[in-house]
Amino acid sequence: MIGYVIAIVIIAFVFDFINGFHDSANSIATIVGTRVLNPFTAVLWAATFNFAALFTVGTAVASTIGKGMIDISFVDANVILGGLLGAIIWNLITWFFGLPSSSSHALIGGYAGSAISKAGLAAILWGRKWIETLEFIALSPIIGLMAGFGLMIAVYWIFQRASPHRVDRVFRVAQLGSSALFSFSHGANDAQKTMGIIAGLLVSTRELFRLQPGILRHLYLESASHIPLWVEICAYVMISLGTLFGGWRIVHTMGSRITRLRPVGGFCAETGGAFAILFATRLGIPVSTTHTITGAIVGVGATHRLSAVRWGIAGRIVWAWVLTIPAAGIMAAIAYQILSRIVPM
Repeated sequence: MIGYVIAIVIIAFVFDFINGFHDSANSIATIVGTRVLNPFTAVLWAATFNFAALFTVGTAVASTIGKGMIDISFVDANVILGGLLGAIIWNLITWFFGLPSSSSHALIGGYAGSAISKAGLAAILWGRKWIETLEFIALSPIIGLMAGFGLMIAVYWIFQRASPHRVDRVFRVAQLGSSALFSFSHGANDAQKTMGIIAGLLVSTRELFRLQPGILRHLYLESASHIPLWVEICAYVMISLGTLFGGWRIVHTMGSRITRLRPVGGFCAETGGAFAILFATRLGIPVSTTHTITGAIVGVGATHRLSAVRWGIAGRIVWAWVLTIPAAGIMAAIAYQILSRIVPM
């Protein structure tokens, strides 16, 4: 059983890698789409700032996932693994079709679906954290849209007398900062979700490791309120490596198919999206970086004219958002039922 738990911890970090791989587009799509950086340099830039978040943002989101959404008394290793498998399968499906769905909500949906498959709706801790998380499915793209739109209008007003060439030159440099800020916010919010899942696993299996010697003793965790440092470091390393390998199908959708961006638009989209995500991270809400940056890109495009936004592509993305939690939940529930027969608890 100890080996099984260790294997699930490794799979959780694999999910973190896939999260970075899948969501790398959120951090680099605009800076690649505006041709400020080439794809390789952009992913290296983003991965660096993904990891930098380790040292500054705390673990409020991880605590929400670890103890605020699912009753830990119903959690066992199969529930965690079922949730991870549901999220991984949905992420790979949406990656294959180039849809920027939310890895965050895939993980939340998978975790909930797996827990419900074991214990029914009693496994869900209905309360403020669920309400905030579900609210931000709708609010994060709207906040991103308003932030992107508002910043773009402000820039137009400030630089109304400047030549387009000068504006382009200024924001090609400024976009390096906005891309770094968004990558930082991506790492800050998304890496913590895997930390929370691992914390839930270690708390639910703590009796296995209470008296273990040596390195196994570090797998003992009394409460999900505290995230061990080794979990934090590994989570940030894996999401950064995932970002480094990139998700080029989704980069194309985000960077050019929703709306054509110039550096000034990329700056406004990234800056608006980053502040919205950091605000949610401060509140301990597992918000979707995908939803937020997509809304910000739409907001930037809408300042030109509504027809500048390719609403058909945006509509497909919205459908992927709506389906993510239930689809990942269903896949996780099936995975849990299979696992419970193979590895009875």
